Amino acid sequence: MSQSPYVLAIDNGTQSIRALVFDIQGNVVAKSKVDLEAYFSREPGWAEQEADYYWQSLGQACQQLWAQGKVTPQQIGGVSLTTQRYTMINLGADKKPLRPAIVWMDQRRAEIDKPVGGIWGVLIKALGLSNVIAELRSKARDNWIAQYQPDIWAKTKHYVSLSAYLTYKLTGDLKDSTGSTMGYLPYDYRRQQWAKKSDLKWKLLAATRDMMPELVQPGEELGTLSDEAAALTGLPAGLTMIAAASDKACEVLGAGGIDAHIGCLSYGTTATINTATRKYVETLPFIPPYTAAMPKVYNTEMMVYRGFWMVSWFKNEFAQAEQRKAKELGVEPEMLFDELLNQVPAGSMGLMMQPYWSPGVRQPGPEGKGAIIGFGDVHKRAHIYRAILEGLAYELRAGKEQIEKRSGTKITRLRVSGGGSQSDAAMQLTADIFGMPAERPHTYEASGLGAAINCCVGLGLYPDYDSAIENMTRVGDIFQPQRPTVQLYDRLYKEVYQKMYKRMKPLYQSIRDITGYPK
Repeated sequence: MSQSPYVLAIDNGTQSIRALVFDIQGNVVAKSKVDLEAYFSREPGWAEQEADYYWQSLGQACQQLWAQGKVTPQQIGGVSLTTQRYTMINLGADKKPLRPAIVWMDQRRAEIDKPVGGIWGVLIKALGLSNVIAELRSKARDNWIAQYQPDIWAKTKHYVSLSAYLTYKLTGDLKDSTGSTMGYLPYDYRRQQWAKKSDLKWKLLAATRDMMPELVQPGEELGTLSDEAAALTGLPAGLTMIAAASDKACEVLGAGGIDAHIGCLSYGTTATINTATRKYVETLPFIPPYTAAMPKVYNTEMMVYRGFWMVSWFKNEFAQAEQRKAKELGVEPEMLFDELLNQVPAGSMGLMMQPYWSPGVRQPGPEGKGAIIGFGDVHKRAHIYRAILEGLAYELRAGKEQIEKRSGTKITRLRVSGGGSQSDAAMQLTADIFGMPAERPHTYEASGLGAAINCCVGLGLYPDYDSAIENMTRVGDIFQPQRPTVQLYDRLYKEVYQKMYKRMKPLYQSIRDITGYPK
């Protein structure tokens, strides 16, 4: 077993890209990280980034990895890629980008001048789907580009996700994983393939079938590394690339979340709670479950659109002292935030946060806004920070209850991964708000580990996912709920948090009507 090759997982997230070498026991052997500028914005609400920026950063991460001297490129037996979701790129006939990528956080909307006509229109109205269809047509980036940049759309030969683009740059083949396919695309989530010609989505979206990349399932081969990719990354030409999945799907897999009774929390830029199930379950009506990092498996996800992004917001706006101290110590500022959490008792002295910093389809409504209520003269910035983390945990608890209600399966175990899981105080807070033990995977790099599992199965290092998961994933620290704190949080959740949105919704609507924000 010790003679088996290492595998390389490339994790292109929102705020960084990481190159991670794993052994077949799921241990991180070496890693490098290149920080990313998440996006630039030419207009309010826009979020874009140059596609080549991701590619060059990927090469930089790999070269930094070899420079450490811990492993050599020749020790790598295969490579897998996991990326942020629904960051879309327009390619011309020469497969070069025609415009900057539209990043997943982008808020632009296409204008819908008239409803769908004909028999489809009658059926949509009869089923009460008018709002769902209008949202799909409005939020689809291809519709916006076709409407506002028709010259770009006319030149678009391929309309692909970031994962498909980077796969092409690595292998020369325009392919993608079903596990990376999501967003407002003509994708059949139930069958995990592009929609049939007769599917309504083709009538609602500007994209055509010939613009879509070839899809393969997680664990299948995508191709082999090209000479160009070898020159940029330092990896051997001809190295096998195995399909993984999106960062959230891989994170569930890397956390060992393969059963419907295991709830997997991700404290990342977007905060989510997921389960893995072989049953197609819509956690919200008409909102499909995403394709998991295993073939024919679904992730029943509920999300907080800007989750631990709010920690970055807090850091930039309120944590200058921690940033200075962190610079002196040579550590990340977030490592000092547990001290802030521990200054404040559970419940933040009555400060309550509702984490709707960006409107999204999976929130209670599109007019949702962020709110912090309950201020008094005792409150300081430490209370605000704790209230942010408590608000995220309250919302994810609501997501857990919604998944249980729709799936009919009780979540009995809780795994917590992502950047926020590195904080012991945040882990304890989570255990107390959920009222159940919070388990931390043995490695913080759960999404990278999920991609490595895909790679190992695809290379035949393990015969199936069950054996790979058994050998490569395990639970690290476990945080037990503390009964008095559980009772306090339970009351705040039921008597305050669950009532906040309904009470404040009319005010959010008035804010929107008066100021136009958010559109």
